[in-house]
Amino acid sequence: MDDDKLAELFQQLDASVALDLVLILISAVALILALQKALPWLASRLHGKSRHLVLAMVPLLRLIIVIGAFLLAVPVLIEPSLQNMIAIFGSLGLALGFALKDYASSLVAGIVAVGEAPYRNGDWVQIGDTYGEVTHVGMRAVNLVTPDDNLVSIPHLKLWAEPISNANNGTPQLQCTVSFYLHPNHDGAHARELLFDVALTSPYLALGEPIAVVADEQPWGTRYRVRAYPIDARQQFRFATDLTLRGKAELLRRGFALAAVVARPEPDIATG
Repeated sequence: MDDDKLAELFQQLDASVALDLVLILISAVALILALQKALPWLASRLHGKSRHLVLAMVPLLRLIIVIGAFLLAVPVLIEPSLQNMIAIFGSLGLALGFALKDYASSLVAGIVAVGEAPYRNGDWVQIGDTYGEVTHVGMRAVNLVTPDDNLVSIPHLKLWAEPISNANNGTPQLQCTVSFYLHPNHDGAHARELLFDVALTSPYLALGEPIAVVADEQPWGTRYRVRAYPIDARQQFRFATDLTLRGKAELLRRGFALAAVVARPEPDIATG
């Protein structure tokens, strides 16, 4: 494309055009910043489904603002004819495709994530080896805060190949599982009833949700898994700790013996 044809694509740049572009950019940035402050602030004052619904709106509204700003800026900068639009967008697509392949793939995956919603703000998800609460769904990456209070940024590109496990999927209900390991010589029905009562009396328990105690035999004894739901997903670790400490204390008080498993020594990597 020669210089004359390239010049025909663009509007004549003057102070008015520059001012329009600056106003569009400032307005879009201001709206996005206000959105990312206001909606999480509002969500922090809500509970249950309302909180998750408000948080899930953040990436969708931000995407709408970005697309709107782009659509407003293009006619200001480019002579709005069909031929010009095809030429510009075709060239732009090729350039981005070659230069920013992975970044563009993450952006596309981000748009897919907004539509399919495999994770939303407020969800507890496992992506690869990382588990945490989704705090921000950006255009390129999703931010998780882990139980150790680390912020992890994961590109949406992982969406194409990595399995994503969502523990609560946009709802406040999140199932916790706490395991107990007992010596095989005991009354299983009594142990199951005792652990059920421990879960039922937890101050963190969501009373409207089911409680299950599952048992299975292992070579070293019997494993019991208590499955129940805390009132709020953010209380899952306090809930699990409460069940573990009170459950263990009650089992010992009632004369149950915990399983004794001899730990295998770790292999010496240095000596093979």
